[in-house]
Amino acid sequence: MRRRSKSSKIELELFPFLSVLACTIGSLILLIIVISTETLNNNPEVTIIAKTEAGGMNQKKQPRYIECKKDGVVIYPSQEFVSKNQLSKPNSKLANFIQKIKNNKDKEYVIVAIRPNGINVFQQVRELIEKEKIDIGYEPIEEGWTLKIQ
Repeated sequence: MRRRSKSSKIELELFPFLSVLACTIGSLILLIIVISTETLNNNPEVTIIAKTEAGGMNQKKQPRYIECKKDGVVIYPSQEFVSKNQLSKPNSKLANFIQKIKNNKDKEYVIVAIRPNGINVFQQVRELIEKEKIDIGYEPIEEGWTLKIQ
């Protein structure tokens, strides 16, 4: 039988590994905090860009934009506001907007940005636009986002 002496036992120290692990975790926490504060910006922006496809219908048409909110519609780029009770009136700014697009419907179409609380307004606007046989597209956007139109 062989005897092993207690002094020849190999000991493994984990202190250097734990130090590296603690530094890595600290760095990752800092990175998460920086990224989340950038992401949780108070006023995020969204830009709607019309995509043209090689075989798509909108290849030769220019988009015109409107935004549906709870209390009405905003017409872009002039940012004219039309209240909800003025939408279906024949002399409203929206009616004039639709008439201009109807006159150029082979060159223009409408893209509607819809806020979550503006779905009822969107349904009204959609009926008015489709009644004139104008091409329409829509994009839902979050409530707190700022809309930018290119």
